[in-house]
Amino acid sequence: MTGAGRGLGRAYALALAARGARVVVNDLGGSLFGDGTDAAPAAAVASEITAAGGAALADDSDVVSEEGAASIVTTAVEAWGRVDIVVNNAGILVPGALPELTAADLRRHLDVHVVGAFNVTRAAWPHLVAQGYGRVVLTTSVGMFGGEHLISYATAKGACVSLGRSLADAGRTRGVLVNMIAPAADTRMVTDPLFRRQSGLPPLAPDHVPDPTRDPERATPMLLALAHESCPCTGETLSAGLGRFARVVWAETAGVVATDLGPEDLLTRWDEVVDPASPVFPASTSDAVRAREARIATALSDRTG
Repeated sequence: MTGAGRGLGRAYALALAARGARVVVNDLGGSLFGDGTDAAPAAAVASEITAAGGAALADDSDVVSEEGAASIVTTAVEAWGRVDIVVNNAGILVPGALPELTAADLRRHLDVHVVGAFNVTRAAWPHLVAQGYGRVVLTTSVGMFGGEHLISYATAKGACVSLGRSLADAGRTRGVLVNMIAPAADTRMVTDPLFRRQSGLPPLAPDHVPDPTRDPERATPMLLALAHESCPCTGETLSAGLGRFARVVWAETAGVVATDLGPEDLLTRWDEVVDPASPVFPASTSDAVRAREARIATALSDRTG
């Protein structure tokens, strides 16, 4: 598990260990903004797990590095002979809006969230496929819906969904289920004063008292469900936390089928284009193509019939 030294990652690691999982607690130990390294957070969580009678190893490798990602998987395989669950939770959050935001800011987020998740999953993939079993979870966020002050973060989190859905399609016939979790909790990504200031959020009151209903532990039931052998889905994005669990969907409307529309006609019929009635929920790119072509064929057939 990556990003397991604090916040949601720590809660996930403790919950998995309590259910009998042997956990590689990976965390580079950097700041919220991705600066620095510190082996202490990963070591602390691993110690917490072993003190409670569980099995855990600390790892402070950098998931952005292919070698670092591979070492996480190697640690698990050498210690316990296999890897069954991959939880990609490592992330950073540096607020930024145009025009100050730079391409380097975007790459920094993509490296940690997307490339990091890809690297770790790629390293584990041969083991998962060989044993015909695996559970992979990628962490996304409501940030995927976009935000003026979160452009880099939102872009990376949206990419995590497409990466996860692609991996799910690859694992569908191989016993490997891949899903995304969009957790909500009062972690340092929410409470850090500098983050709140840069994001245009009001500061927390000096007498602010943490709300236990917003603890990271409130999101763990969904993570445990997605990591379990009885996981009921693949390629899905699930929202979790604050006492609420929900499915986040990617859908396509029925739309308008016409071969002779100009832009003026399209604007006139805009309500039909975006009408949410009778949507389809493609599971993959090929599924989306099939659904689109089937809708077109049906509409043309009805028109000529």
